[in-house]
Amino acid sequence: MNDARPGPAPAPADAAPAARVPSSPLTSGIARVLDDLVRIPGTRYRVGVDPVIGLVPGVGDAVGIVVAGVVMVEAVRNRVPVRILFRIGWNYLVDAVLGTIPFVGDVADVAHKATSKNLRLVNRTIAEGKTIDTTARGYILRAVGAVALMLLILLGMAGLALWGLLKLIGLF
Repeated sequence: MNDARPGPAPAPADAAPAARVPSSPLTSGIARVLDDLVRIPGTRYRVGVDPVIGLVPGVGDAVGIVVAGVVMVEAVRNRVPVRILFRIGWNYLVDAVLGTIPFVGDVADVAHKATSKNLRLVNRTIAEGKTIDTTARGYILRAVGAVALMLLILLGMAGLALWGLLKLIGLF
């Protein structure tokens, strides 16, 4: 009589290490504070401090750039594909463009929630195992290039917004 029970096959000795962990508590906390801190009474909808920070000219843009950088670094740390990095950058770019429109941009911030959207994208990519092998040639170079390009675009947009504000109030 055979006592072998069906079940999962044992992993080979040279199996890949366990799946990467999803986003760090730091980035998850940042996303929660910026996008989902408080539930609107009587609804299931949540808002964070991002739209409020966005009301302060210059400060909202600076916070957005720092957060974008943190989420992008988290994505590179977990070796998400470069095309996902560009999707993350695109979400932040849309957020930045919407943010240049006074008040309308802040309302759009409530709906767009770029940080939470991007963190879910990173976590889903990791959970689906769509990460790049750490030995892949050129990954770090391409990833750093993608992150740098997106951050330069965001910094340029913040600079243009600040220039426009200074021009509007007559200081430039």
